[in-house]
Amino acid sequence: MDSLVLSPELTPADVIVLKNLGNDIRIRKLASGCGHANGSAAGEDSSTKDSSTIEKNTQDGSVDQDVAEPAEIRDARDLDIMTRQNNPASEDFEPTVFSSIDLRDLPSRLHPAVYRYALQPYIAWARKVARFDTDVVMVTHLILYFSTTLPSAAWMFYRFSYFHAAFHVAMQAWYMGAYTLMRHQHIHQRGVLAKRSWMQFFDHTFPYIMDPLMGHTWNSYFYHHVKHHHVEGNGPEDLSSTVHYQRDSLWHFLHYVGRFYFFVWLDLPLYFVKKGWYDTGLRCACWELSNYCTILVLFRLNSQATFFTLLLPLLCMRVMLMVGNWGQHAFVDADEPDSDYRSSVTLVDVPSNRYCYNDGYHTSHHLNPMRHWRDHPVHFLQNKETYGKEHALVFHNIDYLMITVKLFQKDYDHLARCLVPIGAQIDMTMEQRAAMLRRHTRKFSEEEIKEKFGISKAQ
Repeated sequence: MDSLVLSPELTPADVIVLKNLGNDIRIRKLASGCGHANGSAAGEDSSTKDSSTIEKNTQDGSVDQDVAEPAEIRDARDLDIMTRQNNPASEDFEPTVFSSIDLRDLPSRLHPAVYRYALQPYIAWARKVARFDTDVVMVTHLILYFSTTLPSAAWMFYRFSYFHAAFHVAMQAWYMGAYTLMRHQHIHQRGVLAKRSWMQFFDHTFPYIMDPLMGHTWNSYFYHHVKHHHVEGNGPEDLSSTVHYQRDSLWHFLHYVGRFYFFVWLDLPLYFVKKGWYDTGLRCACWELSNYCTILVLFRLNSQATFFTLLLPLLCMRVMLMVGNWGQHAFVDADEPDSDYRSSVTLVDVPSNRYCYNDGYHTSHHLNPMRHWRDHPVHFLQNKETYGKEHALVFHNIDYLMITVKLFQKDYDHLARCLVPIGAQIDMTMEQRAAMLRRHTRKFSEEEIKEKFGISKAQ
């Protein structure tokens, strides 16, 4: 691999980040006299290409990088561009309106009258409704969910058909990932809509309507993710911790999913009780069990509709959550496993960042769970040297699901090709990178856990 793959579907911020890292690789390789980027063999590199080709992509999607510009100037320029795109006071401000397309591309795709008299007024209104000016897309999605998912589910209880059920399941399968990551922002920021009048009331109540239809039980995401996972940080007491498992073993993964699948309703409240947070444990158990009771009652009234609208999404979502967390925390550096830099990863990819609110920047999120999703690429670029010194892992052209799949296939060569080397990783060969990734998926012994995390944590 002599260049990074630049997908045309990447967000504008991800394009900037990936090109910036590509330039760092080229500069370091040229400075060391290797002349080959990303671990490829000498003679395969295109480092002699003219610097004017920086914005030009080759047919296979690889990126030609410009190394003529000083790194400090390039970094400052890139950060300035991304910061202005996030700043509502800047003339370059660009809110996210839709997941699949950027606002800058819409004038060429819409009729001028539609763009001016329909889209622009909508954006102006939605910016007032959203908690943050950038988050018009969340208003868009809430309108979408309440105009499709809710009436579809209600109609299924009124008049069920398997054709409708199949359509509903397919629609929900497309929605559930993006909805979950919108709720991820919601539980950390305590809302996504403006803190005034009817908007705040709706902001607090819509999860109780929409969560069960998207596979979540009431408040379980908040209690498990915010009150538990971010407290333990993938440590040994984290119920979703990966350190107890061999992360390239399908059998270990099935054990990992099975425990969460069948026992989280009990394990999580007991965790809070063990910590002395009795009120939190009681509320967690009551919300979880009340959701199960509601499903049971509705199942007795209409088993077919309840299965397709509530039970099947729940069964699927529990697996999806564990697949995602496995990929996010599959690589744990045994030298410092309690470091957020070394126990989580950063992905510069399309599914995670364009469609799921920059979920690929998982290290940034663990470093500051309250950081707004649009600020993750800015933070990463501002602190890329720290990421490099801390031996953080950055991947591109792969998502969490495929990381998990490739681990089960033990295809470390593919994972190494997807790695975007930073810091000392740039000097590694592809074989050395693959070996490093393999080491980071090793199961921790109980003795190691006691040593690395402290006896009190391991008990």
